Amino acid sequence: MSTIHNTQPAPATRNVPALLYPTLLIAGIAVIIASMLGIAAMTGLLPVAQSQTAANQPALQGQAPAARSSAAQTAAAACTACGVVESVRRVQTAGQGTGVGAVAGGVVGGILGNQVGGGSGRTAMTVVGAGAGAYAGHELEKNMKKNLHYEIRVRMDDRSLRTFTTANADVGVGQRVRIRDGRPVPAG
Repeated sequence: MSTIHNTQPAPATRNVPALLYPTLLIAGIAVIIASMLGIAAMTGLLPVAQSQTAANQPALQGQAPAARSSAAQTAAAACTACGVVESVRRVQTAGQGTGVGAVAGGVVGGILGNQVGGGSGRTAMTVVGAGAGAYAGHELEKNMKKNLHYEIRVRMDDRSLRTFTTANADVGVGQRVRIRDGRPVPAG
């Protein structure tokens, strides 16, 4: 009697490191942190530095109030479209997202989330990564399309108050200005 032995090769075992791609994981975490910082900056949670150049300093600074008043009255007689800047306010309006940023962010976040964990944990991280990436991508797209302008309030020589919207703040608070082409420019 003959015995047939079925010899099948034993399945090969693979040694898989705990983290398949540690560099990719670190890069993903760096992207998430950068996205969080970007969102914090866009929402105003991070402080913004603002400065004025010497050209934006008040022209009549250092004069006594009475001297400023008489100087303004003298200049008022000579100029009908002149005044003094009362305030300069920086206005930032949020841009509109088209959805491209959200889709791209969701894809990148899903890919990065899929690199973490295993089994149902991996699925959960993929979903969380996709959601966080979509939100970050949407906010970044809106930030890239934001609009910045300045509202300049000018007390005219006839004591009326006018507000101008310009792309650049070429004048500073307290500075004497002339209205030319619908915008305040330094008088002089």
